[in-house]
Amino acid sequence: MTPTIEYGALAPISIVMSAGVISILLEAFLPRTVRRPVQLVLVFSTLALALFYAVLNLMSGKAGSAMGQGGQLRGLRQLVSSGSVAIDGPGLFLQVTILLVAVVGALLIAERGIDPQGDAFAARASALPGSEDERQFTNQGWLQTEIWPLFLFAVGGMLLFPVSNDLLTMFVALEVLSLPLYLLASMARRRRLLSQEAALKYFVLGAFSSAFFLFGAALIYAATGSMTFGEISTALGNSSHDGIVLAGVGLIAVGLLFKVGAAPFHQWTPDVYQGAPTPLVAFMAAATKVAAFGALLRIFYVAFGTLRWDWRPMMWAVAIVTMLLGSLLAVTQTDIKRMLAYSSVAHSGFVLLGIIAASQAGLATSLFYLFAYSFTTLGSFAIVSLVRDPSGEATHLSSWAGLGKKSPLVAGIFALFLLSLAGIPLTSGFTAKFAVFGAAIEGGATALVITAVISSAIAAFFYARVIVLMFFSEAVAEDVAVVVPSAFTKIAIAVSVAFTLLLGILPEQVLEAVSNAGLFVR
Repeated sequence: MTPTIEYGALAPISIVMSAGVISILLEAFLPRTVRRPVQLVLVFSTLALALFYAVLNLMSGKAGSAMGQGGQLRGLRQLVSSGSVAIDGPGLFLQVTILLVAVVGALLIAERGIDPQGDAFAARASALPGSEDERQFTNQGWLQTEIWPLFLFAVGGMLLFPVSNDLLTMFVALEVLSLPLYLLASMARRRRLLSQEAALKYFVLGAFSSAFFLFGAALIYAATGSMTFGEISTALGNSSHDGIVLAGVGLIAVGLLFKVGAAPFHQWTPDVYQGAPTPLVAFMAAATKVAAFGALLRIFYVAFGTLRWDWRPMMWAVAIVTMLLGSLLAVTQTDIKRMLAYSSVAHSGFVLLGIIAASQAGLATSLFYLFAYSFTTLGSFAIVSLVRDPSGEATHLSSWAGLGKKSPLVAGIFALFLLSLAGIPLTSGFTAKFAVFGAAIEGGATALVITAVISSAIAAFFYARVIVLMFFSEAVAEDVAVVVPSAFTKIAIAVSVAFTLLLGILPEQVLEAVSNAGLFVR
């Protein structure tokens, strides 16, 4: 049978990947003086065009097999049985989320900082050790235009990851999104050794996770004779489950749980968050989690849906450890980026509740949680990038003391993001937690929800501690200042604030969208 390709359904992925190739050519042939503006035009126009097609596909209700033998796009909830890429409601919603996050992340990466204290601040920075090119970072921001091809390829891999409909395509997407991130994590101009150490740890542990995923895929293929999720589900439903199947499920789960930062596979998270450039961390913490959880939801809802009574106990244990460990370790941190890293680990545990629910409500609330969490995380790291001292970003908690008096607006916005992460009412975090907790209770995981509430109470302590430090403590470091951001960062923060408030006060539209997205196709 002749393979068919639905180019309209694949447009977001193909546009971004093609732009990545064009970006490489621009980097190779354009003079250095014009690379940055040309690359920025390419990146933002590419993301806008891909977002347009993704929203168009979502609104038109297209779903089905976009690549495969005889696969055709069909009704939103109608299932199809073939194809390596499955375009369905949840997949399209995840693609829209990833592209929105990529736009905001690109705004942060494109930032060119403005000196907050004139020549005096610049003079102190110039006294620091390092090359002249390194010292210019305080005022000029990201000078490496080679980040943009890597950025586009990472986004392309993220778009493919949650719509992959067979194990081989999912592995390819995993590598396409991971390899550029390993390189980007090492590209900080200040604290270069710390950045390179973080990238090396990320790469080594990421290689192990990819090996686990590939070995698990081989075991599943040996047991079922297929790589496609629908055929795997059918084969597992018609036969007894032996040890090789359970081993394959466990190994694939390890590979994907690493990408979402779930315990005990979270060891890379605090080091990478601390050492990598903050704009990249903002993008990676939000977009990678959306893409990886999308893949995790698809594979456990579709391929391993008939094995839910076998993998749910494992997920229970992972979720409990992830929530409690992330919250408890965040309390002990004195670095703001490491604290947010362990916070992201705890939030991974909350999203796992939606997977454990194994229902349409669990899927819908997980999608909403990922959407809400992404913009709060982007805004949080955007604020972190603004607080500086002569050596660069002031990430030690003591540097944040008295920030509410120095810059009430910045401190107030950061407090809003922290309250959202804590799940305080009238913020997106509260709505997301309430929704996913309700779905988990409906799925019979009441004890797990009680653990999640305890974990949320612990998390509220370290979020409140930072707020108290900013507004009710005297400043310790006198040379800490808030830089004046460019329009790029202002827009990114404004978008993050808007989503954080709107999803907390008026979440009906997004909740309706995720509910209408339906189920994954097979």
